[in-house]
Amino acid sequence: MNHHRQILNKGSLSVFLTLAGLFLSVQPLSRAGAQEVLPKKVDEPADNKLTEAKVLLGKTLFFDPRLSKDGTISCNSCHNVMAGGEDNRPFSAGVGAQLGGRSAPTVWNAALMSVQFWDGRASTLEDQAKGPLINPVEMAMPDHKAVMDRLAQIPGYQPLFEKAFGKKEVWTIDHLAKAIASFERTLLTPHSRFDDYLAGKKKALTVEELKGYELVKTTGCLGCHSGSNFAGPKMPTGAGFYMKFPTIPGSEYDSKYDLLKDTGRYNVTKSDADKNMWRVPTWRNIALTAPYFHNGSVPTLEEAVKVMGKTQLNKDLTDEEVKTIVAFLKTLTGVRPVLTIPLLPPTEGKYFKI
Repeated sequence: MNHHRQILNKGSLSVFLTLAGLFLSVQPLSRAGAQEVLPKKVDEPADNKLTEAKVLLGKTLFFDPRLSKDGTISCNSCHNVMAGGEDNRPFSAGVGAQLGGRSAPTVWNAALMSVQFWDGRASTLEDQAKGPLINPVEMAMPDHKAVMDRLAQIPGYQPLFEKAFGKKEVWTIDHLAKAIASFERTLLTPHSRFDDYLAGKKKALTVEELKGYELVKTTGCLGCHSGSNFAGPKMPTGAGFYMKFPTIPGSEYDSKYDLLKDTGRYNVTKSDADKNMWRVPTWRNIALTAPYFHNGSVPTLEEAVKVMGKTQLNKDLTDEEVKTIVAFLKTLTGVRPVLTIPLLPPTEGKYFKI
């Protein structure tokens, strides 16, 4: 076990996690099928404890399009917390209507993911928050200094930063990232009907939904989609839970949905072992987050289930099996907290130059 820990802390997890996924998929149902209620709180980093002031600042920044080069794109543009936590598009649109190359993952329950981004290139929510700001296709700011200089032109942000972090060296990109991450750690969706079922309310699920739950266990789906977030086991910080997709290439879906074009984690590590490796996505709220997969190529949940059955487990699921599995997946839609859109600090009495 100590050897495994060393592997996990080094970087490339591909071989180990592929073996781990296969191991889990053949475990007795009492182990592989064991699930957990979605927590109502998440662990906080020692250097970024949650406070109301940080959450308020983070929410304000999350909704502010002035963090983008032309003042048109906010974090919420692609990760819409008034909906499913993403934008229901194959590829998100950034500054100048540029399209990215991947579908935006949901921000709901992102705090429970092993790593951030489809390819795991950010270890934490704090790391993730910094990336889109200076991505030329997303928010397109030239650098992080330009982001902070932009905010310095908005007087109302200074007291928000000081309340969240004190007055000493408060004006930093790290504080901005910590604030956004703090807000995102509040974006949990507990109390799905499946959570109610796990908590003892056995009538929370219908006969068909329970049949679907049994089917995902016997089919082998929970070999990867385990844990409270249905995205794999809890991992050490920075050690993502990845799986090859497609695990079994050669089906009609490879070309139909262009599954092999983007090589996933390989783009980060340049290790051949990481080709077509992806962070395992969550099943939570999956009914709200179409289209599906890293390239948003699959339009419906029913089709996504068929694709996964064939490409990951080499199983041709029947229409009835797909219908039953989808019925279960829909029980994972949780209760989204009521959010009020923040009033952004104004640029009162002057023209704000973008």
